[in-house]
Amino acid sequence: MKTGFIKLSLIVFIAWLFAGFSVSAQTKADANALRQQLQTQLDELHKNGKFPGATFGVCTEDGNCFGLATGFSDRESKTEMKPSDKMLAGSVGKTFAAVVALQLVNEGRINLDNKIEKYLGREKWFSRLPNAKDITVRQLMNHTSGLVRYEFKERFTKDLTANPDKIWKPEELLSYLFDEKAPFEAGKGWDYSDTNYIVLGMIIEKVTKKKYYDLAIKRLLNPLKLKNTFPQDGRELKGLIQGYAGENNPFGGKNTVLENGKFIINPQFEWTGGGMVSNAEDLARWAKMMYEGKAFDPKLLPEMLEGVSAPRLGQETKYGLGVIIRPTTAGLTYGHIGFFPGYLTDMMYFPDKKISVAIQVNTSVPQNVGKPLSRVLAEMSAIINNRNQK
Repeated sequence: MKTGFIKLSLIVFIAWLFAGFSVSAQTKADANALRQQLQTQLDELHKNGKFPGATFGVCTEDGNCFGLATGFSDRESKTEMKPSDKMLAGSVGKTFAAVVALQLVNEGRINLDNKIEKYLGREKWFSRLPNAKDITVRQLMNHTSGLVRYEFKERFTKDLTANPDKIWKPEELLSYLFDEKAPFEAGKGWDYSDTNYIVLGMIIEKVTKKKYYDLAIKRLLNPLKLKNTFPQDGRELKGLIQGYAGENNPFGGKNTVLENGKFIINPQFEWTGGGMVSNAEDLARWAKMMYEGKAFDPKLLPEMLEGVSAPRLGQETKYGLGVIIRPTTAGLTYGHIGFFPGYLTDMMYFPDKKISVAIQVNTSVPQNVGKPLSRVLAEMSAIINNRNQK
């Protein structure tokens, strides 16, 4: 009796073991097939475009994250792009500043509906800022303040190019707007502007008495293990690959943005308007953690995702607190786009599928890509969704 029971138990155990191996092998095969399908799509994008190279990152519903690459990180030397290669993320960096701000909201150190005068009103320059006395923190974060862009003003780009070693102070950036008339009253219009996030960064530093980048590292990059993301705080950025900005662009006027390992302008100026070096896989990880409420108190997610109409970013597109809310052919997305001379970035999270994707290309000439990066991400996400449904 005992011998028969032992034999039966052994048979059941062996069957269970082989079933486990079979499921594991099938799962691995499915993952490899998905990688290959995405790689083929990425290579096709490169083949049909005129850009040097791209990286793509994805995190699936179960949290499995990986990166892919195509093309070249350096067109002249024909250096192949690697998934780990780093680029400047441009305005995608606003998402980090927004989350630090929301953490401080949760701690009671910032109130979204307070006037910014409460935090910065004693600064000598404050009254020279357009709409100064009427702007709230929320209006900074969703771009309804009436503060226009400083970074595309001809006077600024000339000064930036002429002084590549200059370390820019936030108030120096704001000075390019001093005494101007705002295009609309605070809260009564929408206009995307890095200036909003420069002012937000100043508030963050005022209430904490700490440097923003130190806060971002301590509160986000280290605890969330974003090992390939770090501040763009100078002209020499370790691991940054070559970028191509197009001839005669206003930011330095040269196609290649790195010369002898140094950026031709000082990217430090971007600060809380973007200000991060990263790669596509890290950005996909960041999107998944952020929009699933793991980077700040999830009870503030509804505040973040309460968007205002942002038609300049696309039909039916909204902008929340540091987040672009976009409909795509693959479903509703939360995320952000990024531009910095030499690089373009896009990052999306699909809440219905709990999938995040990101792409970076080392050109800032959109027509060289061949199609909008948002469309590329929607197509890649559709591939992932289709495989998951099989």
